[in-house]
Amino acid sequence: MEELVPPPEPLPDAAPAAAAAPRVRASWRRSHGYGVPADEVVPVFTGTPDTGSLLYECAHRVLTDLQGTIANEPVSLMVADPAGFVLARLGDDPSIQRALDRVHLAPGFSYSERNAGTNGLGLSLADRAPSLVRADEHWCTDLRGYTCAAAPVLDPVTGELAGSINLTTWSDSSSDLLLGLAQTAASATSALMAVRSGGRTVRPAPRGEVFRVLAGSPAPDDGDPCVSPGWRTAVEQAAAAVSAGRLAVVVGEPGAGKATLAALARRRLPGRQRLLHARAPGAGDVAPWLELWTPEMRAADTCVIVSGLHHLPAWAAGELAQVLATVRRAGRPQPAVLTAPDFAALPEPIARLADAVVEVPPLRDRTDDVLPLAGWTARQERHREVSFTARAARALTGYGWPGNVAQLRRVVREAAARADVVDVHHLAPEVLDGGSRALSRLERLERDEIVRCLTEPGTTMTRVAEELGIGRATLYRKIAQYRISVPSRSG
Repeated sequence: MEELVPPPEPLPDAAPAAAAAPRVRASWRRSHGYGVPADEVVPVFTGTPDTGSLLYECAHRVLTDLQGTIANEPVSLMVADPAGFVLARLGDDPSIQRALDRVHLAPGFSYSERNAGTNGLGLSLADRAPSLVRADEHWCTDLRGYTCAAAPVLDPVTGELAGSINLTTWSDSSSDLLLGLAQTAASATSALMAVRSGGRTVRPAPRGEVFRVLAGSPAPDDGDPCVSPGWRTAVEQAAAAVSAGRLAVVVGEPGAGKATLAALARRRLPGRQRLLHARAPGAGDVAPWLELWTPEMRAADTCVIVSGLHHLPAWAAGELAQVLATVRRAGRPQPAVLTAPDFAALPEPIARLADAVVEVPPLRDRTDDVLPLAGWTARQERHREVSFTARAARALTGYGWPGNVAQLRRVVREAAARADVVDVHHLAPEVLDGGSRALSRLERLERDEIVRCLTEPGTTMTRVAEELGIGRATLYRKIAQYRISVPSRSG
């Protein structure tokens, strides 16, 4: 089959003019494809909104403050969850509130693009970008009396889409500042979520990369360092899918080694190959990112491993799906291997093209891989052999590695930079923390200091308590509180 993505159907006569933003026109095409009625908003009600979430708590506070600065303006302020369900709506103008009730833009109703067609709130979620939809740019005629400005809210810890802030006014009102206000409110909500998230480490936004995979495997000196049955099975499955000419999707937790596995599978094919790895950037940089690497897929000896697809705006996912369908090679290995946290995270137009799904087990289920990976990482860091004491080895293999291989490599690089023989006191304190709850910054500092003292060579509990300036009973209570486990010197 040469064409897997059907050409877009013609839009209604009332489609936005060519001067409209390309993202708005792309949204109209998606709305048409979803079968959203163009003459009315069909209500999709989910019941009582979730008002116990961190998003609701922080956004409600921000919007309440913002409402006070624009009192008596005909503007309605809303927060919605990632699925487009409105959680709260604030505003002083009774006429616009009554009008929004008539079109079901109210708490408990969905305004995702799939349910309400092109609108500011839905477009900001679909494209993960600030969006302004004016008057007749709305898909549904019921909404053309309004102008909507919305901006996505990103979870400050995970970097994932947490929801959207939406400001709606009459279409004949001034809207020049509306989008700026929405963006400011979204940023303030994300910042407040960071403050109230218990001091957990904030994950940076996607930066976007395109780079060449130079080595044929993660360890060119001795082949793939991973030896666990789960990893080996996943590599074999991916290699079989690639060899059979299927478009493969490698799924797994962040940092588990999805791109590495994809490269290993592709390197098993005969002949010289050129591998590129393209990692999606933030929404504002997607267009030049796509232009940079998608032409490379037309080269016969090139394969691109594409990561971060779940971060792509809807318009970019559609364009990439068209490219993947166009460069598809019948009966031959495909010019791309995709990675994602799970199959459900893939944008729909790209998911339709996938032929095979391979799951990478998390590192906690691959204990046999921990020490080989640690040794390989240490050699890369020091360019010579680095050994691990028995205590350090037990600490490494006994830890759960929530950050998977990426976390292991960071911990080992830091330790190997300090010593040729890595002992337990060279390891990051997090490796000895058996707790599962997130710690505040002050708690992390306290835990790290306790671990530092406990892992000093030749120390005793009495000496540790004295150095910390606390009693032995308090020390034991703190060790239990943080679930600190230091491997014994014997065994």
